[in-house]
Amino acid sequence: MALTSKAAVMVGETFDIREYPVLDPDPDAVLIKTELAGICGTDLHNWEHQRLEGEVLLGHENVGILDKIGANVKKDLFGNDLSEGDRVVFFPRTPVGIYGFLNPADEPHLRGGFADYINLQHAEETLFKVNMPADVAVLAEPFNIGVHGVMRSGIQFGDTVAIQGSGPIGLATLICAKVSGGGRLIMVGGPPGRLELAKKIGADLVIDIAEITDPQERIQMVRDFTPHGEGADVVFECAGFLPAISEGLEYVKQSGAYIEMGHFVDVGSMEFNPNQQFMRKNVRMEAILGGRAECFMRGIPIMERNEFPFSKMVSHTLPLERVSEGFHALAGGYHLDGKDAVKIALQGGAL
Repeated sequence: MALTSKAAVMVGETFDIREYPVLDPDPDAVLIKTELAGICGTDLHNWEHQRLEGEVLLGHENVGILDKIGANVKKDLFGNDLSEGDRVVFFPRTPVGIYGFLNPADEPHLRGGFADYINLQHAEETLFKVNMPADVAVLAEPFNIGVHGVMRSGIQFGDTVAIQGSGPIGLATLICAKVSGGGRLIMVGGPPGRLELAKKIGADLVIDIAEITDPQERIQMVRDFTPHGEGADVVFECAGFLPAISEGLEYVKQSGAYIEMGHFVDVGSMEFNPNQQFMRKNVRMEAILGGRAECFMRGIPIMERNEFPFSKMVSHTLPLERVSEGFHALAGGYHLDGKDAVKIALQGGAL
């Protein structure tokens, strides 16, 4: 009997649980049995704003076990030898498209993580063998975003850092800022469960936007926590909420840096005064578009040390059949099954 794989396919605002044949990998490909696939903020915004056309097999934050290896695949991007049974993650941008954003009708069908199996083509160009638990490794892709943003920021030892957004990207950025020498660390976001985790990671000040609802009060709180009340040296926008940008620019000190990391999906436009909000403060503004394979290589050794509560960031693991519940929870208050949601991951065929 031919092997099949369940997959959760996004069709408009709904998810269909389907089955696809599990094809043997081509010589340059591998077959991965999925352990976990994270629901990314990009997935959420694409679903909310319907920015992807047709039928899409989502899932680009993946960890799994090598099930079959193509004849030409010998090593990962670190140069490690690969064997069946190895736990792996991968950089989702491949020569055949970005995994997690493709139509499953096209062979080899399983080109996204919301499935029991993944058929990863051009494996030697994107694959990493890892030595960490699955509920840590599933964060490798969001962590590489944090690595990319912090590297682009030019953060210097002892800098005061403010981060807007306490989801997985914000928390990953907090870790990266800390290991890169950030001094005073400020997190602005919510809900409380996420902010408690930020404190465990090392945030010196957390500001709950549900408690402090006035943006001007939040701006003052951030400034009051910085040397001489001048503002933060570096501010990272990881919330993906347009009004956060105008607010966050007020956190930045004269000649500081503002790093935009939260808008990988087009959610509209905003009013912006370049003279008042940007030029008069001599602000340097950067924006990153996704991660880089290099950032995986730099981030994975930090994750493998397991010095931070990475596994606590995965608040929920759900079967594929509950995918819609996960999306609605992230869109409607970050609460599911009686607790605050941080990262929601879907279970694949290896679990």
